[in-house]
Amino acid sequence: MWGRESPSPLAGEGWGGWGEGGHLKTILITGAAGDVGSHLRRELAGRYALRLSDIRRITKPTQGEAYVRGDVARLGDMLRVTKGVDAIVHLGGHSGEGPWKDILRANIVGCYNVFEAARRNGVPRILFATSNHATGFYQRDERIDHRVYPKPDSRYGLSKVFGEQLGSLYSDRYGLQVFCMRIGNVNPAPVDKRRLSLWLSPRDLAQLVQIGIEHPGIRFEIVYGVSNNQRTWYDNSNAERLGFRPQDGSEPFAAAVLAREKSSNDPIAETYQGGTFCRAEVGGDPARSYPRRRKASRR
Repeated sequence: MWGRESPSPLAGEGWGGWGEGGHLKTILITGAAGDVGSHLRRELAGRYALRLSDIRRITKPTQGEAYVRGDVARLGDMLRVTKGVDAIVHLGGHSGEGPWKDILRANIVGCYNVFEAARRNGVPRILFATSNHATGFYQRDERIDHRVYPKPDSRYGLSKVFGEQLGSLYSDRYGLQVFCMRIGNVNPAPVDKRRLSLWLSPRDLAQLVQIGIEHPGIRFEIVYGVSNNQRTWYDNSNAERLGFRPQDGSEPFAAAVLAREKSSNDPIAETYQGGTFCRAEVGGDPARSYPRRRKASRR
């Protein structure tokens, strides 16, 4: 199994954000200016002292937040922003398919810098935002769990597999506690048919992150970041073992989503869990615009 601990009792609603000496734990969020970071900031407000880091300035941090500029591709920046924190939620990087040089800089070098800075500064725990795209070349009629062999659907997905394995190395060699969340899609509501299967509501994201921060005894875990979706492709029993009880599900949105859905007419995108990421050779988020179609190769 990818999990490397014996089952622990559920901590339940009594989990708090208090560290030693009665102070709120300080949690660093990299990539805090992005969409996922913005949702997470709102949901975690008041539970922790949040240190927000991004190359984009956050102009109006709220009470309990502090912004510290940092570029994940610069080790010196990461050594500075990780100093003195109790845990890191690593969201930073290139958030979609893109040219290799961009993926390499932000998601490969950047991920290494975060883990290495945590090691040097004695940060005990890292929550790594991996992605469903680490397994995107599994077919939609397959149900997979955290133990499957990775099948990335893109350079972006490949970078997430790298981050998971980097976490495994740092857990085994240096004793870091690593919690890898294969996040589906974080939004207030699912936006298309594919994301009915992998939607993650902001409050379910916050619950999963709190488990990653607080659950005792975590060494190295991979879980899926998805809500309680009837159409899910994932067996998320490893997250459930750790106490994850998602409050939301995509089915109440299904009728409206399916009514406006238009097929891509792309057999590759419609067959695999990664959707258009299995095709894309363009920068940005390929889920937002379909690449030019071509005939599917026979396998």
